[in-house]
Amino acid sequence: MPNIVKISLPQLDWGYNELEPHISGAINEIHHKKHHQTYVNGFNAALDDLVKANEAGDVKAAIQIQQNIKFHGGGHTNHVLFWKSLSPVSQHGGKVPAKDSPLGKQIIEQYGSIEKLIEITNAKLASIQGSGWAFIVYNKQNGNTLDVVTTYNQDTILEPLVPLVAIDAWEHAYYLQYQNVKVDYFKAIWNVINWSEAEKRYITN
Repeated sequence: MPNIVKISLPQLDWGYNELEPHISGAINEIHHKKHHQTYVNGFNAALDDLVKANEAGDVKAAIQIQQNIKFHGGGHTNHVLFWKSLSPVSQHGGKVPAKDSPLGKQIIEQYGSIEKLIEITNAKLASIQGSGWAFIVYNKQNGNTLDVVTTYNQDTILEPLVPLVAIDAWEHAYYLQYQNVKVDYFKAIWNVINWSEAEKRYITN
């Protein structure tokens, strides 16, 4: 079996309290240090278990373990995207793409305005039953057209779709601050969305 490459918790590009008042520092710290760390630990442990199952020739165990790899690996992947999708207002968080930029032009062409794209994304976020994610993506096989897609639990985005913005709709992302009014969290998060990162992904991926 090839060498197993473990993953680690990434450093954030900003301090926990730098997204306030839109997302509290306490939420970000717990979300990063506790929840994201759990996915990292779970993925690494599942890799170790898979090695043992393969060495023992236990196919059934290997299949079961791969479900853990998918869940925890997806959790890690989605959270890496999520952290990169956020930026403090002081670092241009919430500043939407220029209308004449590549991403800005595509948004206008498909949706008429950035506000309409946000409205559609928030509606899809609100429609998620239980835990999941919403992603603004582009399709590499369809002229780089944009779409908003949702996934449940920790399912993530795969080719030919490329995620530009990832928004966590799990309760742990908002409950400490917004409690059961998740739509207020969905509205607030746009104040700290890192559109510069989205633009970079749209141009270079």
